[in-house]
Amino acid sequence: MQRSEPLRLRPPRHQVSDRAIPWWTLQAVASVLTVLVPLGIALAMWDSVRAWLGWSCVAVLLLGTVYVVVMPRWRFRVHRWEVTDEAVYTSAGWLSQEWRVAPLSRIQTIDTERGPLQQLFGLSTVTVTTASAAGALQVTGLDRRLARDLVEQLTATTQATPGDAT
Repeated sequence: MQRSEPLRLRPPRHQVSDRAIPWWTLQAVASVLTVLVPLGIALAMWDSVRAWLGWSCVAVLLLGTVYVVVMPRWRFRVHRWEVTDEAVYTSAGWLSQEWRVAPLSRIQTIDTERGPLQQLFGLSTVTVTTASAAGALQVTGLDRRLARDLVEQLTATTQATPGDAT
């Protein structure tokens, strides 16, 4: 089947699960703590550098708080996905945002990942690998069941799509 017009990059229609917000928040808290805890330990142990370490702790705490509060909600507004009869569309990021489109005929593999925190929140990540130098498309923060259904749909659709995925 030949398309009369090329695929267009456009915003995908579907949001990820709203449970992605607490998942991303927990990840952000862990990231901030990996910087703040060693600074706090150093602050408690070394008197000679206490002044500048104190200011460093305050700066990390303030910036980290903004990061923990803003990033997950902003990321939720940006992250979108959609599968049509012709392509997979994704939008991801928060400071640096990326829109991608992958024609179904270029899909090589479809994977699902569920890390420990994702399992806690009932979420999954679907990775669509294509024959593109730009790398795989990822849809993070999907409901576990929706991710399973999406993988089944993509597998069936790509098997029925003509092309050699190269």
